[in-house]
Amino acid sequence: MHHFSYHGSSLHCEDVDLAAITGLYGTPTYVYSATTIADNVTRLQRSLGGLDLQICYAMKANSSLALLRLFSNLGTGYDLVSGGEIRRVLAAGGDVKSSVFAGVGKTEAEIELALKSEVFAFHVESEPELARINYVAGRLGVKASIAIRVNPDVDAKTHAKITTGTSDNKFGIPMRVAAAAYAAAAKLPHIRVAGVQMHIGSQLTSVGPFREAVAKVVPFIAKLQEDHALEYFSIGGGIGIIYEDALASGVQAWWDAFPDEERPLTPEAYGAVLEPLLMPLGLKILLEPGRFLVGNAGVLVSRVEYLKRGADKNFLVIDSAMNDLVRPAMYESYHEIVPVERDSSRAAMTADVVGPICESGDCFAQDREIQSVGEGEMVAFMSAGAYAFTMASRYNTRGRPAEVLVQDSAFELINKRETFEDQIAGEQIPAFLA
Repeated sequence: MHHFSYHGSSLHCEDVDLAAITGLYGTPTYVYSATTIADNVTRLQRSLGGLDLQICYAMKANSSLALLRLFSNLGTGYDLVSGGEIRRVLAAGGDVKSSVFAGVGKTEAEIELALKSEVFAFHVESEPELARINYVAGRLGVKASIAIRVNPDVDAKTHAKITTGTSDNKFGIPMRVAAAAYAAAAKLPHIRVAGVQMHIGSQLTSVGPFREAVAKVVPFIAKLQEDHALEYFSIGGGIGIIYEDALASGVQAWWDAFPDEERPLTPEAYGAVLEPLLMPLGLKILLEPGRFLVGNAGVLVSRVEYLKRGADKNFLVIDSAMNDLVRPAMYESYHEIVPVERDSSRAAMTADVVGPICESGDCFAQDREIQSVGEGEMVAFMSAGAYAFTMASRYNTRGRPAEVLVQDSAFELINKRETFEDQIAGEQIPAFLA
């Protein structure tokens, strides 16, 4: 569920007309709904309400400072994967002490920063990383709390570029050697074994892979508890969102029209299956969602530059490009594209929706049916709150978009549009070229 809907003919975020936002700040602009994010956090908490639960927002999905502050206000920690993300949380006033530090390539400097910031725990991906954490912690005269990421070899059946739980992926330690890794960790003088971690992938739309992975890891944890005083089990993230019919998904009637067995995965269904499996462990449960919390809470609003009519195909050329929203080019992903001003009297047209970059890959949709729109009118990409702005680049010397946060009838610019001067501020021409 989300808080984007038409009020009359105009698409709104909560109680704010998107046209009013772009009238002030231009396009392309990302717009986020604070109420949607808060609702998503609440639903997850309630779905696993019988457990001692800590949500750690996977901030790689969207790391804007304002959203990090919002999550802090909602009581979450963070799933961190770089030193830069630690610094972002600190800058936003977030709580690193209830956060976890993941990732396969932690540097000594990043480990030191995490320890000095008193991160809750490290999620360890390899034996060499364990040795490095022990070394840095020893240098600082502290003990580092860790959980080893156990790879359960479960195929999440998601996109190849976002699956993480099989033996072919770079993540984690195989279960068959994980017990030995824990035994080795317990002998290190500056390591404190605190938990077990797993994460099998992103954008899962069925509870089955979650059930399979947890069912595999729970007996391993029960055995591990005989020798280690574990505090928590992190089950990762990965709950998918709706990309097709995303606008309709904000309407309860749309949801109710699905037969029970065909409804998209919900926090409630997720919790109903996993809570009984997790309860007997008696451990704190960490959950690290990203996309689920912010994905449907954001849209990208773009202006139409041209409608180019061809003999065999139409091209709707907009002012957003693959540098603003790379997911379609990178993952062949789908985003629903809707007019900001809806007009039922207009016929639909079929077109490729493309950006202005000199790449054939700068294409958001092929042969997409959309309400006829023309130059100067606006369209919105739904479900653009996750892995969107955070992956934006400056390709073709295009400044990154603006970002706006909405709550009820209030909205505010949270990240100004990047200017040319911003882009070249760190560059210089060497003296020998003068």
